[in-house]
This record gives sequence, structure tokens and C-alpha cells, in this order.
Amino acid sequence: MLWVVTVNTLWDIHSHSFNAMKGVVLCSIVFLTAGLISKFTMRVMAKPLTILQQAITRVREGRFERIQISPTNDEIEYLGDSFNRMIDELVATHEEIRQHRTLLEERIKRRTEELEKATSNALAASQSKSEFLANMSHELRTPMNGMLGMLDVVMDSRLEPEQREQLGIAQRCAYSLLALLNDILDLSKIEAGKMMIERVPMNVRTVIEDCVKASQSRAIQKKIVLNHEVDPYVPEEMFGDPLRIRQIVANLLSNAIKFTDKGVVLVRVRLLAIGITGKLALKIEVVDTGPGIEQEKINLIFEKFTQADGSITRKYGGTGLGLAITKRLVEMQEGKVEVESEVGKGSVFTITLPCEPVLRRMLTGSTDPLPAPAGNPVPPAIARLLLVEDNLVNQKVVLAMLRKKGYKIDIANNGREALTKLEADPDVYHVILMDVQMPVMDGIEATRAIRRNSQWDHLKIIAMTAHAMNGDQERCMQAGMNSYISKPVQPGHLISTIEKHLVGASVAS
Repeated sequence: MLWVVTVNTLWDIHSHSFNAMKGVVLCSIVFLTAGLISKFTMRVMAKPLTILQQAITRVREGRFERIQISPTNDEIEYLGDSFNRMIDELVATHEEIRQHRTLLEERIKRRTEELEKATSNALAASQSKSEFLANMSHELRTPMNGMLGMLDVVMDSRLEPEQREQLGIAQRCAYSLLALLNDILDLSKIEAGKMMIERVPMNVRTVIEDCVKASQSRAIQKKIVLNHEVDPYVPEEMFGDPLRIRQIVANLLSNAIKFTDKGVVLVRVRLLAIGITGKLALKIEVVDTGPGIEQEKINLIFEKFTQADGSITRKYGGTGLGLAITKRLVEMQEGKVEVESEVGKGSVFTITLPCEPVLRRMLTGSTDPLPAPAGNPVPPAIARLLLVEDNLVNQKVVLAMLRKKGYKIDIANNGREALTKLEADPDVYHVILMDVQMPVMDGIEATRAIRRNSQWDHLKIIAMTAHAMNGDQERCMQAGMNSYISKPVQPGHLISTIEKHLVGASVAS
């Protein structure tokens, strides 16, 4: 229409017959027609696009709603159909995801409940195991204390040579049984993570010498030479755990002597500098001239209940626990174990442990030796001891050990009886030997009751118990006891502990 109006207007101008009114009317008609066409176009095309835009906004907000489509048979209708199909697929996918999430949440909840149940069962089993080990330790050590104690007492008496030999065999068998019990308990404590490593000043030379002296009798019986060499550069004292180092060396010496039928067993101790860091390490070597170990079997000897050859158990005995415990103890001290062996020539077991020398000046402020406890021990004839013990056999064992040394001892069968005796005469006793597990009132409760009464502050209380699990000593000390002795009781250890607590004690009038 715009073309027609334009041509008509130009023709009128050319023929000099142009009418302004006519031009205005024609332009008005053109603009009116264009407006009507634009409005129709906006209504037919722009509205569906607006609806589509609003639908996209709803999808972005998480609302999956289909749109109404006019059947125009054009691109707008096609676009609307595509959008609705996309909405249907999104709804289906969203539902599938929701179902998977619900299923996953149920699985996670079920697995969490199963894990919590398994954890609870494991904790209960661990607690039961710890209680079983504690009870087993107590029940086994109590008769062992009676057996070894009575054997020690009888061995100190006058005996015929044949009787002494027979009792010596029984005594060695009993100590072998005790060593096996200790190995089983140590392994259980290590696996339960309850084995603690101390870091206290210790004399390395004394530890090595004690181990060699303890093994000397077995070496003499087998007619082999047992020696030790300590490098002069090894410090007099270093920080470490003397009990565990003694156990490590004793295990290696026991193995070396067991498997060596002739020749030499040698313990060498040296000080090493590690790399350029200047850190020190203690190197302990146990050398033997035994049968040696095949290379492919060296790693097996450190496994629990495993020995290099099945015939070893039949010939030498043992359970295969000693080296397994030794390796674990070394690793707990951040050390390492190495083995060099040649069949027919012998073996060398090497232990390397971090070493930190003790500087006496740092500990005491001077280079002088630490002072010894002041005073002299109360003489056995004057000292009065109270034994708190419910087991009749243990009573007889301790009485036999101490009365031979001249000590005067009274007996209480439980903690309640002990308190009664103390209340009757508060100043008569110097030392109390306290069992832990007793009827009526146990040793822990009795010790706490004693420590609550200031008139008994002078009393020294020594725990003497068959409980040997980790934490038992700490419980005794926290209750107020002064020392801890585990059964079976060694006569020398018991007497030296009593004498230590009798130093400077006041004599009862």
C-alpha cells in the first residue's frame, strides 16, 4: 500500500495536480493500516514468545510446567512442542534422581546403622578381651606366685643334691611358663595399643650387663661362651625405656643361646651418628655361631607364632612370639631391626634405636652424681609390716620370704581388716603390702581410705598384685600407693623395695 501511495503522489506532483488534502488522507490510511498490521503481528507472534520466556523463567526457578501452544503450524508451534518435550524429560529425570537420592539415603542410613552396630560390637569385644586378659593374668599369676615363691623358699633350704636338681628343673619349667604368659600378655597389649613406652634416664651398660648375667647360667649349661662389649663412646646414661630395652636384649640373647650348640654368643653396643644431622643412635648387635637362617625365611621369623622351620618347635620348643614382640617394641621406639645370617655360620641381629644422652648438669645443676636417699633403713627386727592379702598360698609365700630376713609381719585378709588393725594401733606399722583384688574391700579402696586419714601419712604402701595389664600401675599410684610389684614376686625385688621405703622411716615406740 505504501508503494501505491508513493507512486500516486509522485504522479500528481509530476502532472502538477498534487492535492495536499489528498496526500494527508493517503498517509493517514497508510499509518493506520501499518498500526493494525503491527498489532496483529504482536498478538500472533510476540505473545507465544513471551509465554515461552515466562516458562523458561519458571524452569530456572525449579517449576517444571508445560505451556499452552496455539496450532499455528509454524516455527513458534514447533518451538513450543520442543519446549514441552524438554519439560517432560526434565520431570522424568528429576523424578529418577529423587528416587535414586531416596534410595541412596536409605542405603547410607542402613550402612551407618550397620557400621555403628559393628563399631559397638567391636568396642564391646575389645572391652571383653581386655577384661579377659586382666582376669587371666590375675588367675594365672596367683598360682604362679605360690609355686615360684615356694620353690625359691625350698631351694634356699638344706637339700640333697638329687632333690636340688629336681627342684631346679621344676623352677626352670615354672619360669618358662611365666615367660610364655608374659609374651602372650605383651603381644595382646601391643595389638590393643595399650603398650606404653617410657622415656626416663637409664644406664645402658647396666641394662646390658643385667641381661648378660641373667643369661649366663644357660650359656654355661650349654658350654658356650657369652660375652658383651660396650663401646667407650656410649653415654653413661640416655633417655629411654629400660624395661623394654632389657626385654629386647633378653629376647635376642635367649634366641641366640637356644639355637647355638657350640661357639660364642656376643652382645656389642656402639654409638652411631646418623647422616649429616648429627643425631645419635644406639646400635645393639647380638652375634651367635648357631645354625643360621636361610635368606628366604628371614622375614618369616618376625611373624607371630611363626618359626623358620617346623622342626624348630619340636627340637627347641617356643611359640614364635619372642622376635615378633621384639620387632614391635623396637618399632614403637622408632627404631629398626636388621638380620644378617649365613647357614652353618651363624646370625647377627642388629637393633638401632634413637639415642639422646642425659646431661647430668641439665638435671641437677652440677656434674656430681645424684645424691642417695638420706638415712639408714629400719632394721628388720624392728620394722613392722602389714600384709593385706586374701589368698592363703600367697600369704605363706610372702611370710616365708620375709620372716627369713627377720621381718615381723601381721596379716589382714582384706582392706576392711587392714583398716581395723590400723585404727587399733595407728603408729605400729611402717610398710603395708597391699593386694588389689580382694573381697569385702579391695586394695584401691583401702588405700584411698588410708590416704584420707592424715595420721597415716607416714605409711608406705606397696601394691603387690597379680594384675599386670597396662594401666594397673597407674591406678595404684593414683590411689596413693608408693610402689608397685607384680606377681610372681621375686624375693630380691620385694626385699629391696621394702628396704627402700624403710630408709629414714620413724621407728615405732
